Amino acid sequence: MSALGGLHKLKHRLTTKSLRSQLLARSLIILAALFILIGGLQYVIMRDFLYRNQAEAMMSELRNMPRDLFGGGWTGDLPSKARKGDMNNADKSAQEGASGSGSDSGSGSDSDSEAEPQMPSNAPNYDGNTSRPNNPVFYMLDKSMAIIDTDGTYTDVTASRGIASPRLSDTQYDDVREQMVHERKVQYRVATSEDGTEQLLVFTNTNPGSDAILQLGQKTAPLKDVLIRQVSIFAGLSILALIGGVLFFLPVLRRTLRPLNRMVETVARTDAGSLNERFPANQGQLEIDRLAESFNDMLERLEHSFEAEREAKEQMRRFIADASHELRTPLTSIHGFIEVLLRGAADRREQLYPALNSMHGESTRIKKLVEDLLTLAKLDRAPQLQMTEVRLDRLMEEMEPHLHMLAGEREVRFSLESPILVKCDADKIKQVVLNLFHNAVQHTDAANGVIEVTIQAKNGNAIGSVRDNGAGIAEEHVVHVFDRFYRSDTSRTRKHGGAGLGLAISQSLIEAHEGTISVKSKLGAGSTFTFTLPLLDKKS
Repeated sequence: MSALGGLHKLKHRLTTKSLRSQLLARSLIILAALFILIGGLQYVIMRDFLYRNQAEAMMSELRNMPRDLFGGGWTGDLPSKARKGDMNNADKSAQEGASGSGSDSGSGSDSDSEAEPQMPSNAPNYDGNTSRPNNPVFYMLDKSMAIIDTDGTYTDVTASRGIASPRLSDTQYDDVREQMVHERKVQYRVATSEDGTEQLLVFTNTNPGSDAILQLGQKTAPLKDVLIRQVSIFAGLSILALIGGVLFFLPVLRRTLRPLNRMVETVARTDAGSLNERFPANQGQLEIDRLAESFNDMLERLEHSFEAEREAKEQMRRFIADASHELRTPLTSIHGFIEVLLRGAADRREQLYPALNSMHGESTRIKKLVEDLLTLAKLDRAPQLQMTEVRLDRLMEEMEPHLHMLAGEREVRFSLESPILVKCDADKIKQVVLNLFHNAVQHTDAANGVIEVTIQAKNGNAIGSVRDNGAGIAEEHVVHVFDRFYRSDTSRTRKHGGAGLGLAISQSLIEAHEGTISVKSKLGAGSTFTFTLPLLDKKS
């Protein structure tokens, strides 16, 4: 039962779509394909090796066969023909000897003529009781033999013994003769005889210099049995190797994928409240490490995005609260004046006009606040800028009279480097300078205040700055001066109805021009607001 349970679990793992099961299945498929390829190559190579060795052994048998088995040499004729020719030669010699004796002496002619013919000394003995066999296949009982004469006559020597020899076509025999002449290696062929037996064939000449072919064949069944046995052993070992691979590869694969599983668990635990968790980026596996780094980068981006979203929500909450506060004050004032007028002050001239003037001032503040809010909304969405080539130094010269008027009794100094050429929206840059200058006026003494406006070129940028000698800003408030509706403390409260949006508008306008804006300030030493714009290269 435990074995069945293990097989069921293995089957379940292999049928699932997990990475581990896919890796295991694909690895086993690759191994099986490799084993099949190796087995096929082994079968082909071993078959050629066995056939070639057997062919060389058969050729060695042919070369070691006694030549007199064929009657004084491999003439390509059967032994009976050789015997008949030798006997005729013996009779002819005997007759010539008898006639020669009669010419010398008449006596003894009858006895000489009746004498038995003598066989040549080198003639083989083909009598039935001789010690020599009358057939050469005595040495090759399990093999077939055939002789192909020069005129194409095919003689199956072993047909009488029930061993059929395969017969090739005339073209194939011509190829065999060509190979025997030009190739020294033993050539073999595989053919099927008339009785359906597949045989391994080797060829040689019956006589040196003769085109007659002696063909020797042997059944390939024993060789194929050896091949099948070897391939079966290899197949069995391959199956055992695959089973062993499954048993040993699963734990290794589980250990290899452990870092990935830990990453999955970490991702499952990650939510908007735990984006600060990170994966180990050095786990000893290049791909897993790269994946961990990618996940860490993604988590960092998500964390920044959520943090930015939280900050944006908080900023929006503060913005709504500040805007409500800024709007509530003038609306409350207008509402109070209206109540006073409704109670009878409208009939008294000395009370009517001051109330109307106050209401007009508060409505002007509301109008300015709404316009600033609309400006910020447009800049947040997609600022529409009319970009032209502008001489920034001349732009400041045009604004000098207006700035002197805003400064009142304060001293205003200008330091303008010439020429400073930029590409910008001139009206928007004027608004930035006015906002910075107005901020400096608000926070400097009316009698002893000094405001300095500077324009210069440095490091490929046009740099403009507005410096004052006012009270300065505390260090903890410097980072917030460009926030909307931000006011650092009571010493920097509005004296002329500002809503705390001028610096925020200035920052948005400068950033829309691909520039930067910053502030340096110290309590008691004044503040310096600096903005940069890219210089226009006339060569480009």
